This record gives sequence, structure tokens and C-alpha cells, in this order.
Amino acid sequence: MEKIRSASFWKGKNVFITGHTGFKGSWLSIWLHRLGANVTGYSLETETLTEPNLYTLTDIHNHIRSIAGDIRDKNKLAQAVREADPDIVIHMAAQPLVRESYRRPVDTYETNVLGTLYLLEAVRMWNEAGGRIKSLVNVTTDKCYENKEWVWGYRENEPLGGHDPYSNSKACSELITAAYRSSFFPEEAYSAHGVAIATARAGNVIGGGDWAEERLIPDCFRALFANKVITIRNPQAIRPWQHVLEPLSGYMLLAQRLYEEGPRYAQSWNFGPDENDVKPVEWIVRSICRNWGNGAAYTIHKADKLHEANFLKLDCSKAKAMLGWKPRWSLETALSRVTEWMLAYKNMEDVAALTVKQIEEYEQLRGEEGAL
Repeated sequence: MEKIRSASFWKGKNVFITGHTGFKGSWLSIWLHRLGANVTGYSLETETLTEPNLYTLTDIHNHIRSIAGDIRDKNKLAQAVREADPDIVIHMAAQPLVRESYRRPVDTYETNVLGTLYLLEAVRMWNEAGGRIKSLVNVTTDKCYENKEWVWGYRENEPLGGHDPYSNSKACSELITAAYRSSFFPEEAYSAHGVAIATARAGNVIGGGDWAEERLIPDCFRALFANKVITIRNPQAIRPWQHVLEPLSGYMLLAQRLYEEGPRYAQSWNFGPDENDVKPVEWIVRSICRNWGNGAAYTIHKADKLHEANFLKLDCSKAKAMLGWKPRWSLETALSRVTEWMLAYKNMEDVAALTVKQIEEYEQLRGEEGAL
């Protein structure tokens, strides 16, 4: 097992996270705070969150600086960047749901496209005014690729596209990032501007504390909590499932490499599971029912007409070869950790402590104590 660089890198670093109150953003904020980073988050008011939600359940809001704001408010966003004076920026704010993008296409494009543009511009303007940002990771999605239903997995140089507004908006976010990188932060002028920018594409993440609407794992546990039969709509749809800590470890490692080594890593990166963990929806639900026990069952509802890709798989060979990153938890382990977390919540146990415990367990597999 290769050694991953010590997590002491993060101690004292100023990190600006957009979308820090969301599911992935909350896990990331908890992890970075644990590593000693000074985290500033920028997200919508907490009243917009699901109830319950990971952000408030774990009390992370009491340990980091949080700024309430819309990613589409370019002036407030720029002011927040200036006040945070970050070393590293991780952009996660988004309208993240495919089906919601059909209902609210304009809001989806405004959030995912203009939000990215406004953040990149805020970084550019702050650094020109004397800021010290060196590393920016824009988190997009595996759905940004032009979907060909390929069984061998999408590589980072495959064409971008996206059938639905969400997927397409994330492809647009990728293109904007590439344009800013080429226009304002080019490799040949790195000694002058000092900023390295990359995009990160991950698959379907799972983990404790996700209550998003119309998302498979949260829907499963909502049904289980209510002692109802789980309903699934696309049983044979195949997705690159992985525990949320897997891509987060990739984002953090990528941000560190951008900070320390600059332009070499200023490109796009896939962070997905190993090939044997790319499973259909029905397999996932069957495993959850088995882990939960107590007569848990599911049924299939095929009346849905909205288009969603049937097969998504990522080729992560570049991240493995160049970053030294690779997934650590099997899908079975990931699902058991999710069930453990959700049962703890159901039984009114200390989920904040359990969240940290699961992070610590994951860290142990990264090669050294406290390592990414």
C-alpha cells in the first residue's frame, strides 16, 4: 500500500468551500476541520436544507465560519472570497439532482453555470488584488460526459455533453473552467499568477446523513424508517457507487498537489470505484434490505418517463497513476457504513461522533495515521 502524504499539510490552511452545508460539503467540512484547516463555507441559508440534515446534526457549523449566500450573487460571493482570503478553494455548490433539473432548468443552469463563472471571476479578481489562492478544485460529475453507454468507462478526454439539464450544466461548468484556465491561469504564466485549477468528476456517492429527495439511498432509508416497502424506478441502471469519503479523499489530494506542484495537475480527474463495484440499482437495494433485516423489501415501479442514463462508469486510471489515489472501501463495506450511520440516527445515538469515527477508520486505510 503506497503512502499518501501526511495530513499535516492541511493544518492552518485557509480553505473556502462553496456548498459546505450539503451532504458532501458537510462531510468535507468535518474532515478538514479535524485536520486543522481554517474552513470558511459559503452556502444558501440553512432553512433550505432537508430536515434532518448532516450539517446541523453534526454541529459542524459551530466549528467553522459559515457565510449564507447564493452562488448566483456575484458581489456577495466575491466579498466572501476576499474575507476568507483562502489558500485553497473547493467548489461544490450546485443544483445536484437530475430530476429536479427537468422541473427547474433555468435555476439549474444559473446555479451550475453562472455560479462557476462567478466563483472563477472572484478568484481572478482577488488574486489580482493581492490574494494568495494557489489551488482551486471545481467538483462536477460523471454525468458531464456525452453519454454513450460505454462499458469500459469514460476517460477524462472523452467528449462532454449531457442529455438532461443537470448533466449538461455540469459539462458547461467544465468548459468554463477550462476557458478560465487557458485564458487567465495558463501554465506558461504560472510564475506570475500562481493559481492551479482542476475539475473533479465523481460518481454516485453514498454515506450517512444524506436525505436528498429523489436519490436512491435516502429514498431507501426513508422507506425503512417508516416500515414501508422501498420503491425503485430503474432497477437495471448501473452507476459507479462509492462511499462519500472516496471522492472527498481524491478532491483533497488533488487540491494538495495543485497547491504544491501547480500546473502539472491542472486538468480534469475521475474519482470512481473499482470495476467490480459498479453495480445496478437493484443490487444496491437488495444489499440494503439484507443489511437492515427486519423484513425489509422493495418493489419496482416502471411508470417513470424522464430520461436518465442507464450505464455510467468511470476510468480512474489517471488518478491512480498520477495522484496515487485509489478507492479503499468496497461497495459492501460502504453500504455497511451507511446502514451503521442511519441506524445510529434512528436510535438517537451520537452521529457526530460516529461521523468522525468513520473518517478515522477510512484514514487508517490510506497508509498512515491521519493521512488522506
